[in-house]
Amino acid sequence: MTWDEATGKVREVGRKGGVGEGLWMFTGIVSDVGEVIEMTPNGERNRLTIASAYPAKSIDIGASIANAGACLTVVGVEPHGAGSAIAYDVGAETLAVTTLGQWRPGARVNLERALRVGDELGGHMVAGHVDGIAEILERRDFDGMAHFTFRAPKPLAKFIAVKGSVALDGTSLTVNAVDGDAFEVMLIPHTLKATTWGERKAGDKVNIEVDQMARYAARLMDAGSAR
Repeated sequence: MTWDEATGKVREVGRKGGVGEGLWMFTGIVSDVGEVIEMTPNGERNRLTIASAYPAKSIDIGASIANAGACLTVVGVEPHGAGSAIAYDVGAETLAVTTLGQWRPGARVNLERALRVGDELGGHMVAGHVDGIAEILERRDFDGMAHFTFRAPKPLAKFIAVKGSVALDGTSLTVNAVDGDAFEVMLIPHTLKATTWGERKAGDKVNIEVDQMARYAARLMDAGSAR
């Protein structure tokens, strides 16, 4: 990763393997919950429009915003109520590999703008390149909190470790337990209220991006065992 002096944002270089349309970095700290206005076919891509509380004047064409963890490039923006309507073109691969292909008008979406120089890194480094789709197996609520159990795609399970980080629908979360391809996280009341997680239930599908450090560590181990 490196700083881009022209934009004042941190940019990742060399990452491959996930689905996302930008190279900007995020932290997994959701800053707004948007709502899908439109998801319509447009040739070989879909036009996605999201209503957001972000001021329209603050968003540039070409900017990158994480939508439920998937980094998308802004192709249009206009005022909408007190905020903005943000348009993206979503390619076929992104629609197939993420949950975006299931979105319909009215769906609520976690949003995060790209990290800028001087911003607090409150979560962990997230590329916005979704690795796959995880399924919620169980939700248990207590004391205002929620305990979730997920099943990860089998190829990603080796990158998920206890006390490690994982981005789920664009939210940086800490892994509490792992059992094969199943893992558990705990969400506090603030996260449930400030994101879409308050409405999530068993059977729902969410975007998952594994921790980049875990990916690098696994790669080093694989390289060492191959010698």
